[in-house]
Amino acid sequence: QALLVESGGGSVQPGGSLRLSCAASGSIFSINAMGWYRQAPGRQRELVAGITTGEGSPYYGESVKGRFAMSRDNAKKSAVLQMNNLKPEDTAVYYCAAREAYLPATATMPRGRDMDYWGKGTRVTVSS
Repeated sequence: QALLVESGGGSVQPGGSLRLSCAASGSIFSINAMGWYRQAPGRQRELVAGITTGEGSPYYGESVKGRFAMSRDNAKKSAVLQMNNLKPEDTAVYYCAAREAYLPATATMPRGRDMDYWGKGTRVTVSS
């Protein structure tokens, strides 16, 4: 059985930084996309950042561009999300997700419903 485990959430003041990590284990043969999604209370889940194997370079949601940076280690089946200059509106539960199913080389980052595996989430709170 495949498992994704996130770590690194917590509470921070506005302007602070946090680093989230995600590691995949179990019966995942290969990962064609990894992404970070978040969901705040009363809001829909949104894609924060993601990397497909085909494109290689990260995609970022508009609200986090210039502040967040995602990296991925294909061999270790892991990913990191570095979050800088955090704002109160970044407060949410952050989920790591992975897609094992085939993706064309030119495919963009899949929507959440097209990801195959999900972590349980890690909470990020930005407050003064």
